[in-house]
Amino acid sequence: MANEIEKMIIAASRLLPKSGGVFVGTGMPLLASTLALNTHAPDLLLVFEGGGVGGKPTGRLPIQVSESLTYENGVIVGSMDYVMCLAQAGWIQYGFLGGAQIDQYGNLNTTVIGDWEQPKVRLPGSGGGADLASLCERTIILMGQDRKKFVQKLDFLTSPGYLTGPGERKKVGLPANTGPYRVITQLGIYGFDEETKKMTLLQLFEGYTLEDVEKNSSFPITVSEDWSYIQPPTEQELEALRSLDPDGIVLA
Repeated sequence: MANEIEKMIIAASRLLPKSGGVFVGTGMPLLASTLALNTHAPDLLLVFEGGGVGGKPTGRLPIQVSESLTYENGVIVGSMDYVMCLAQAGWIQYGFLGGAQIDQYGNLNTTVIGDWEQPKVRLPGSGGGADLASLCERTIILMGQDRKKFVQKLDFLTSPGYLTGPGERKKVGLPANTGPYRVITQLGIYGFDEETKKMTLLQLFEGYTLEDVEKNSSFPITVSEDWSYIQPPTEQELEALRSLDPDGIVLA
């Protein structure tokens, strides 16, 4: 039986293509990308935030994206500014993001909770998040869902989604055909309506209902007419995932 974290990681892995570039961060994104590489996407190019390009770690799971294991079997040992330049040049199709808050247009806050001058919580900030949200063709957001995280208005806009709606990314000079692609939470998978750019429920994990979606969001979420339940993880997917993290660095 898969737990919520395992379900989210496997769902994210399934979204990645057989080939192309994916910008990899620490934690769940690292596991999702490595799982895809080891299963259905052998030609996927992992671009690690710390500077490694094309790494295929064969030993334990790297604890974070700047350690030497991320360069194993790779093609380039670079730096953080180098891999950010790859995104700027349009060579990275997918990027993973997370956040403390998200709104209906996929904008993210990873800076502060509360007032900027006297915050309740000071968060890590952007890191490379704003770069990825601005420059990658498709961003996949992995985060927990409740009413404090799915908010009507962010306390701080760190990384841009569709800003205030259709056409707004273009107005501020962001590249065409970029923006949030999917949001994966413990409840299900969301996309963004092509016309309104608002978050839309596409699929639910088994055990959850449309009422759960409504209860765990402070803004209304449109439900796709053809929404469905997510196919549960296969035994092969679970075995492959758990073998990547036997020490429970992420899966614990």
